[in-house]
Amino acid sequence: MILGLVDEAVAAGARQSRCCLVIGLPARTLQRWREQGIGDDSRAGPKRTPKNKLSAREERRLLKLVNSPEYRDLSPQQIVPILAEQGKYLASESTIYRLLRRQDMQKQREPSRPRQARHRPDEHCARCANQVWSWDITYLRAPVLGRFYYLYMVEDIFSRKIVGWAVHETESSGHSARLFEQTCAREGISPEQLVLHSDNGGPMKGATILATLQRLGVAISFSRPSVSDDNPYSESLFRTLKYRPEFPNQRFASLDEARAWVERFVAWYNTEHRHSGIRFVTPEQRHRGQDKALLAKRHQVYEAARSRHPERWSGDTRNWSRIETVVLNPERPAGELAKAG
Repeated sequence: MILGLVDEAVAAGARQSRCCLVIGLPARTLQRWREQGIGDDSRAGPKRTPKNKLSAREERRLLKLVNSPEYRDLSPQQIVPILAEQGKYLASESTIYRLLRRQDMQKQREPSRPRQARHRPDEHCARCANQVWSWDITYLRAPVLGRFYYLYMVEDIFSRKIVGWAVHETESSGHSARLFEQTCAREGISPEQLVLHSDNGGPMKGATILATLQRLGVAISFSRPSVSDDNPYSESLFRTLKYRPEFPNQRFASLDEARAWVERFVAWYNTEHRHSGIRFVTPEQRHRGQDKALLAKRHQVYEAARSRHPERWSGDTRNWSRIETVVLNPERPAGELAKAG
């Protein structure tokens, strides 16, 4: 049988030496089997039982112990030290692991809660402002060491505009609820118009904020626990905020000072910052729909420059076309999923 498998692999283009390496068989042994007409594995294996092998009685005792109520939810790495503290030695960790694998017990040994699969959040597409918002909370250092102010910030992913923000001394779903109620009123959000995405923190999933969003008719989307990539727009916004040259190296002296600094940042970000993700227009211009005319004008300027000096252009002019759709947590293509599996 083994000779037939090797011959089949060689016929398909594999090298015989590589086949022998895979099956753990020396090439000289394969040659001897061919000469003797042996087609199956005739290796006898070890002829003697290892001296350190546990007896059947010892194995039964060990299995009874690791499956007892005291030890059944512990790994061998934890069981062995505990036994040593009690003056007992039954077997090494590797021996216990081998025994458990052989008995198909190398898994949960009690009916505890199984590990939950964490699926990627649903894909959300924004084709205009106020369709999909992203929000999160970050820390600002307070005057006292170890204390922080909490910056709540809501961003429209289509325009990248900061549509709402607040700074508080505490982190709570009550603060979040008030912020969203005010922001939705200011932006004129209608029921079933908006999807709000956030991570899994307490202020995001508290009863107060969930009840408020339900009353406002806002759909809710959450990231997977401890996966920051599921909320990339807020993470990117906080990075921009904390890497500004004027971001203080020292602690904020007071809550009022922190709020004043954030207010200046929001004004700059919304009205002056040319965002690379939206063709270098400001978030405010895109939020109001003014970016269409601005990008068209830039395109005309470049076309006119190329018509005056065509020899200076080896290809098309710079792409000033408007980005019409912004996607949060896009679904992975089938080919990419198969490759990842």
